[in-house]
Amino acid sequence: MSAGPGTAAPPAAPAATSRFRPDVEGLRAVAVGLVLWYHAGLPWLDGGFAGVDVFFVISGFLITGQLVREVERTGRVSLPRFYARRAKRLFPAAATVLLSTCALVLAVFPTTTWKDFGGDIAASAAYLVNWRLAERSVDYLAEDTQQSPVQHFWSLAVEEQYYILWPLLILALAVVVRRTSLPVRPTLAVGLGALIVLPSLAWSVHLTEVEAPRAYFVTTTRLWELGIGALVAIGPHLWVRAPRAAAAALGWAGLATIALGAALQDTTVPWPGSAALVPTLGAAAVLVAGFAAGDAGPLRLLRLRPMTWVGALSYSLYLWHWPLVVAAGQVWPDAAWAPVAAVVVSVVPAWLTYRLVEGPVRHHPLFSVRARPALSLGLALTLVGVLAGFAVSRAAPQAQLADPSSAPGAAALAPDPGRASVSTEPGPMTPDPLEATKDLPSLYAENCQVSVADEGLKTCEFGDPDGDTVVALVGDSKISQWLPAVEEIAKERGYKVVTYVRSACAFSATLNAMEGGAAQRCQEWGTQVIDRLTGDERPDVVLTSSVRSEGVDSAGDRSVEALGEGYATYWERLEDAGVRVGVITDNPAPQEPVYTCVAEHPDDYMTACQVPFALGQGTPALLDGTERVSGVEVIDVLPWVCPADTCWPVIGQVLLYRQGSHLTATYARSLEDVIAPPLERLVEQDEP
Repeated sequence: MSAGPGTAAPPAAPAATSRFRPDVEGLRAVAVGLVLWYHAGLPWLDGGFAGVDVFFVISGFLITGQLVREVERTGRVSLPRFYARRAKRLFPAAATVLLSTCALVLAVFPTTTWKDFGGDIAASAAYLVNWRLAERSVDYLAEDTQQSPVQHFWSLAVEEQYYILWPLLILALAVVVRRTSLPVRPTLAVGLGALIVLPSLAWSVHLTEVEAPRAYFVTTTRLWELGIGALVAIGPHLWVRAPRAAAAALGWAGLATIALGAALQDTTVPWPGSAALVPTLGAAAVLVAGFAAGDAGPLRLLRLRPMTWVGALSYSLYLWHWPLVVAAGQVWPDAAWAPVAAVVVSVVPAWLTYRLVEGPVRHHPLFSVRARPALSLGLALTLVGVLAGFAVSRAAPQAQLADPSSAPGAAALAPDPGRASVSTEPGPMTPDPLEATKDLPSLYAENCQVSVADEGLKTCEFGDPDGDTVVALVGDSKISQWLPAVEEIAKERGYKVVTYVRSACAFSATLNAMEGGAAQRCQEWGTQVIDRLTGDERPDVVLTSSVRSEGVDSAGDRSVEALGEGYATYWERLEDAGVRVGVITDNPAPQEPVYTCVAEHPDDYMTACQVPFALGQGTPALLDGTERVSGVEVIDVLPWVCPADTCWPVIGQVLLYRQGSHLTATYARSLEDVIAPPLERLVEQDEP
């Protein structure tokens, strides 16, 4: 972490002549040790990610202590000096790692990741990457995105944003103190607690309950953790009065709390929320104890030379270990030893950075007297990092592209895909593999697909808004992928298309085989949808599809048949209401992102990037449902995705897959002539 491990003082400094706290340095070692252990994939500390929360408390403690002493000494806060100290201590090492990561990305990672990773690097240099990651964490379409080698910069971004807010708030409170003659520390404690700590904690608990992935990264859910450290820094006049034995017991209890939390908590616990109180209050207890416990407290352990040595390196260790862990996973994806080796190896560049970059820049006379040189250095390093990230994002070579308007796609297989010949020679294609994940159905731009984590349902209209014939698309993202074809058909024939789409939710009366509350939310969504489709919003035709393979029966057992029975329940209700039903089969799932493989194999992608032939994960349950209900039209797309049981990556100059097992909008659109006849048959059927 930045002000946590980043403000390391030389461990040899005597406590009597400086504010250096060896127990704080040792606590840094504990925090970074937890993070490194967790990222190495080692057993027993599945909650090691909480080391970041410990760092947040240390940061709040150290920074607030500096600011409060300045307020007491001068009655104000010098913002230029404050930001200059942060810039010269934190930015040089961070820039060194970011530039090195740029080279690592270009050398090790697939070209399809360069754009995303370059953007992550630029956002990290600007200390905004946590918000970028927050958006990605709740983006259903980002499931193929690899772990970013700079993902760990999210916590540094949180702290840098804290450094902008915190001194301004303390400065405002200092003005209040000056004008009212109120005591400095009590006023700051009440003000920071009321304005930041309590509101942020409440918001953290709430957002973690409703949107945990976003809550993990955003600044607003983390400020209270830094605020805990700040409150400790404000109250040393209280902590020093504690009896030595009581302070020692508190300190050891705090250290034990951190350790037990790391051992007993894991990634199944929604985070941060109230669960983060465990490491934060544990760290606060250790810091409080350090004022009065002396050798009877954790100081006895934390001041040991190995602990202070690691604590001094903690910032560089934190910066370096994660890019190496991710790179090792890319090179040796199945090797359990790879992340462990990466963590061990990271000690070398961390030590070199500490000795050759951190220390020399921090103590250079040029940056010690005036604030402007340090601020200029920080700005320059930020710009260098941002520009380097942009350069990486634009470095990937572009494939030979075909004209989307003339590429036939599935039409090249007509009239019989089983007998059609597919060219295996590499050639131009569309979309560009580097942009395949953006080749989406139009409903995503309209935010018409409800996330699996959200409540309720949402409908959107496409095709002819005045059409008398209404076609409803109902299901998960697998029905969404066919909107481009259905939309074209609808525009040509005057149909109105209405979507009822929820990520990962099959339109089945039985409980989807899913973990946690997602299954219940899917079932509630299905109940709402079937009531609408058989009520005032009754369409003429329902088209459905899904990737889900199993449902849960009344005995709690999972099976294809349970899901199929749930399909049949809803389809019978639709037919009883006069609504015709069509089912579009699922398509096979690749073992790796096809667009990545195609980009990495420009000369032999047709053979190197074939997808294993299969019915498609969701197809068996869909077909089981059709066997239970007569009159359901089955639209079998498998022959057009895998002609002659061969799943090519490119057909008719069109790249098939964009993300996961989803087809590109361009290829889906090219199946218009395949979907149109059965859809017309459904529309033209007389009502029962």
